[in-house]
Amino acid sequence: MRWIVALLVLAIPLAAQMRLTVDQLRAFLKSSVDLHQSDKQVADYLRKAKLTQRLGPAVFEEFSGMAGVGPRTVEALRDLLTLTKDLPEPAPRVVAAKQVVIAIPPPSAAEQKEIIGRAREYALGYSKQLPDFICMQVTRRYVDPSGLEFWRNADTITTRLSYFEQKEDYKVITINGRMTEVPYQRLDGATSSGEFGSLMRELFEDATQARFEWQRWATLRGKRNHVYTYYVAQPNSKWTVSYQRTDVTTPGYRGLVFIDRDSLEVTRITLEADMPPSFPVQMATTVLDYDSTDISGSKFMLPLRAEVRMRAGKDLVKNEVEFRLYRKFGADTSIKFDVPPEPLGAEATTEQPPKQ
Repeated sequence: MRWIVALLVLAIPLAAQMRLTVDQLRAFLKSSVDLHQSDKQVADYLRKAKLTQRLGPAVFEEFSGMAGVGPRTVEALRDLLTLTKDLPEPAPRVVAAKQVVIAIPPPSAAEQKEIIGRAREYALGYSKQLPDFICMQVTRRYVDPSGLEFWRNADTITTRLSYFEQKEDYKVITINGRMTEVPYQRLDGATSSGEFGSLMRELFEDATQARFEWQRWATLRGKRNHVYTYYVAQPNSKWTVSYQRTDVTTPGYRGLVFIDRDSLEVTRITLEADMPPSFPVQMATTVLDYDSTDISGSKFMLPLRAEVRMRAGKDLVKNEVEFRLYRKFGADTSIKFDVPPEPLGAEATTEQPPKQ
């Protein structure tokens, strides 16, 4: 198993009263609808919340009219309308102008088949063309016991990741800035591995029998990409999820693969697992981004960032993993691991509309 996610739910108590802005309340309501939270649960949560801004009549009408918002939630919103009447008004919302997107014809069926064939050659040979290197892996882990995507930082882990002779080695250096000798495999909480080629290779292997279908064009980090949907049936899957290091399952999965139009290199893989209903983890998703990186004067397509999300019951876990400070492997190579860099900006991972 080369791509493993272990989940040990971290418990961080929520504050007795959650302080929210109007925009955060808007995001909360949308998230609760998307996650199919019950009307009672959402209303109870709102009654414990404390708004820091006035909920005006127009915004109340907007929120109460959202599809999926139930009557108990509307009553809780009505209470907030009264309770916040003396608070300051929120800043006016800035609505981005709609961009005009020019339709770009898709490649022909023959071209689509060739693109997948070339991407398969690239993926199967990916690990062999990588140099030996070390880098810093920064993992910021978040939890939400409410199940409503109100994330709280659990910890930040810096790891020395070595890639030598096509094998990964992880050594945890700090947890929340403190030096530690805890082995990576023994960390509590959610962890992942396999970013350096395992997921990509297994997706394109003949034995996996993944079904690909061209979906659309995309612009990622300023470059045009083909976007394909894919599906891997459970009998052909090697992607494994373990819970509490005792319960293990190997589900089928589906997602998107982004392929650079010019180089035909894989730049992003998303994954959504088809979890068995009886397994403790009901949701497991991954987004893995690759980007061109300089190592000793040569460019290589290497992992940039991964985001892993999981849900067990109503407990949500999110890992944001970044790979930074790539260096050629050597006895004299040094990286300062005690202070993790600032998180990557949104421009590094946000998809832009396709441009002509």
